[in-house]
Amino acid sequence: MDAIDVIRAKRDGDRLSAEQIRWVIAAYTDGRVPDEQMSALLMAVFFRGMDGDELAVWTQSMIDSGVRKDLSSLGRPTADKHSTGGVGDKITLPLAPLVAACGVAVPQLSGRGLGHTGGTLDKLEAIPGWRASLTDAEYIGQLRDVGAVICAAGNDLAPADKLLYALRDVTGTVESIPLIASSIMSKKIAEGADALVLDVKTGSGAFMRDTDDARTLARTMVGLGTAAGVRTVALVTAMDRPLGRAAGNAVEVAESVEVLAGGGPADVVELTLALAREMLAGVGRSDVDPAEVLASGRAMDAWRAMIAAQGGDPDAALPQPRERHVVTAPATGTLTRLDAYAVGVAAWRLGAGRARKEDPVSASAGVVWHAGVGEQVTAGQPLLELHTDDAARLPRALEALEGAVGVDTDDVLLPLVLERITA
Repeated sequence: MDAIDVIRAKRDGDRLSAEQIRWVIAAYTDGRVPDEQMSALLMAVFFRGMDGDELAVWTQSMIDSGVRKDLSSLGRPTADKHSTGGVGDKITLPLAPLVAACGVAVPQLSGRGLGHTGGTLDKLEAIPGWRASLTDAEYIGQLRDVGAVICAAGNDLAPADKLLYALRDVTGTVESIPLIASSIMSKKIAEGADALVLDVKTGSGAFMRDTDDARTLARTMVGLGTAAGVRTVALVTAMDRPLGRAAGNAVEVAESVEVLAGGGPADVVELTLALAREMLAGVGRSDVDPAEVLASGRAMDAWRAMIAAQGGDPDAALPQPRERHVVTAPATGTLTRLDAYAVGVAAWRLGAGRARKEDPVSASAGVVWHAGVGEQVTAGQPLLELHTDDAARLPRALEALEGAVGVDTDDVLLPLVLERITA
């Protein structure tokens, strides 16, 4: 085949054949199609889209560029969860050990933060000694012994996606629902879990700010998972305000431990349990009540075992910031707005996030808020606490928070779970 013919076909709005798609993905992955030609094809897809059949083959071809993990030797059902990212979204941390304590193995391959959205691996690396990289033998062994693993994905999972993602980032083709869906699902399907639950965020702090776009992305991903033989469901959830009471790294670990100990913010507990129930239902274990397991302490036991298995000390003190700055409530009344994007940018500017993938992050940086949306505040009371190791970062973080807080405004709050989407 010839790359130019494939580019012209999609440019002109034609449907690509399965053979064309398989060939171009394989040829690009092994270097026979150069970046400039694949960039042209990605731009054609950006404008012309792909139908369901095209997208299923495209995604499968990306999976086939690497390995699909076989978890059948574990002797127990497996379920995975993916979030499209948000602010204060630490749900994976309590969720993985909770589901493991319910008897279902959780093979959670996670990533790092970029921009205003946090990364699960960055958060866990705040725990002294914890390591993100595992060998295949360690990965399978921990799933068998502990039941849950949260670690970095190896280079053998959908290597075509890694190449395409980097290319999309520099060619203005990131914001394409077919390309986003295939990128996420190629990696999640390759993980080899029996069931997959998607948490698709919408609102100011989400990648998909528009709710209709979030629904479309959710439906597209559910369709891809189902076509690949993975029982897949999606929850569209709110990210117009940040989750919980903390955004950052160590501060989110601390909050996750509170949830596992039976406390923690109500919204974090609610979403953790909602996703746990979906994961259990996906593998036929609806008979197990995750709320009872959480209350029993077994999820905390699984957390401690999971952290220790990856070299971390679950009893170690978490890093503390060198500088703290308090922002007070501007008025007395009901807190009706705490903008997720603004809080995320502030945490990022304090050092909790990165602008480029190779940038370091601060374990102790972040934002903590002392009241949630819908709660009463009093003028002058401490509302936000900014954590950083570098006081010079404070002015720009404060700048990001200008207009982020509203008291007794007419803002309309999204429900935490907007919609459940199945095949």
